[in-house]
Amino acid sequence: VQLVESGGGLVQAGGSLRLSCAASGSTFSIATMGWYRQAPGKQRELVARITAGGGVADYADSVNGRFTISRDNARNTMYLQMNSLKPEDTAVYYCHAISKVLTNYWGQGTQVTVSS
Repeated sequence: VQLVESGGGLVQAGGSLRLSCAASGSTFSIATMGWYRQAPGKQRELVARITAGGGVADYADSVNGRFTISRDNARNTMYLQMNSLKPEDTAVYYCHAISKVLTNYWGQGTQVTVSS
């Protein structure tokens, strides 16, 4: 499975961005997908994740109510709609997938920078 993120960039505080993660390869093996982020000097943290059917999602407390994760299985693409962005959301955002046999896959990351 290969994962490619897009949609990062520079935005002012209060603005919005939408990240996309396109999956290719053995996508039928993917179970849960999610977004993680890593800010400079900090550990990588879970932002949001969604199950295979797209019916169950959960979020980090810091983004709950501002970010929305979704998944289009027909297009093998996952999204992260980020609204009301804050400077503390600045990080490299990574797409993650885990297969039904618990193999982990990561994208290369996309930079999100929120200016104050």
